[in-house]
Amino acid sequence: MRSKVRELRTDRGWSQVQLATALGVSRQTVNALETGRYVPSLTLAFRASAIFELPIEHIFFPTEDDAPPSGGRQ
Repeated sequence: MRSKVRELRTDRGWSQVQLATALGVSRQTVNALETGRYVPSLTLAFRASAIFELPIEHIFFPTEDDAPPSGGRQ
């Protein structure tokens, strides 16, 4: 999953620690969100949405790897 977390955080002049505190997660989780190594829970995505005052879909973006598996109903 790609995200604009780093861009949004730095635009506001926040450190990873400051954002982590606001989100209620570790700095390592913020780093993982920024580098695409962590897919946020729905709860965390809603928290980020509230903090950045943006819709979730303006913060997080699926990649091809996140696409649902094929073979379902058509």
